[in-house]
Amino acid sequence: MQFRQKALSKLQSPEELELPVRFARPQGLLVLSVTIVVLAAASFWAVTGSVSSKLNASGILTHGQGSYILQSPVAGQVVQVLAKEGEQLAANAPLLKVRTQQGDTVVRTLAAGRVTALVAAIGTVVTTGANVAAVERVARADQRLVATLYVPAGSASSVPVGASVDLTVESVPKDRYGVLRGHVTSVGRTSQSAQQIAAFLGDSQLAEQFGKSRPVAVLVRLDASATTTSGYRWSSSSGPPYGIDSMTLTSGAVHLAAQRPIDWLLP
Repeated sequence: MQFRQKALSKLQSPEELELPVRFARPQGLLVLSVTIVVLAAASFWAVTGSVSSKLNASGILTHGQGSYILQSPVAGQVVQVLAKEGEQLAANAPLLKVRTQQGDTVVRTLAAGRVTALVAAIGTVVTTGANVAAVERVARADQRLVATLYVPAGSASSVPVGASVDLTVESVPKDRYGVLRGHVTSVGRTSQSAQQIAAFLGDSQLAEQFGKSRPVAVLVRLDASATTTSGYRWSSSSGPPYGIDSMTLTSGAVHLAAQRPIDWLLP
């Protein structure tokens, strides 16, 4: 009550009534002006601007037609290896010679391709149906590589055909040679099981790695370049001074379509 009486008496004083009323200090006006400018800029960006995002996924470089596991049609001992890993073979080409009780049997390829893994060696005892090699289906030795990314099924619908992709190749140091450039050519319609991935890659271990969440396969075409050793375009000027092989692991960053900020700022 005492403070209120003092306040009222002060207001009734002629000297106090003659003083001008100060609504804000210059510093306050500056802060208010800056705040208004920032809010106006943010509102303009929210209406006219765009936000880009990336989707990361792991994958592998192949020739796009998959691989198959070659199995021995007989039981016996391997006495001769007629091909080597990395060799390009025609369809029905001899791969192994297996000695059985009935005589020697030649194990041949089912389709033309490149030998990516050779399990059997001289002296190995194999049974009927045993895996002896993995062959990647390649029609020509100069056939171009593609990247297959395994994207979680819940995110695959956001990947547009034609989207640019940055690929980090396992065998190429990123900090020195950069990333490989490519574009999405197709997005799978259904998710794939580990068994389906194993049938395509011809590798059960890779299938377990990629197929844990039943992903969708996204095919990426690698951008060509006539000025690099690998024949593909990199984020660096020349890329690595060597070629890249199929069945090399990679990870891709897919650039999704730009969205207006107001679309995700508002519920």
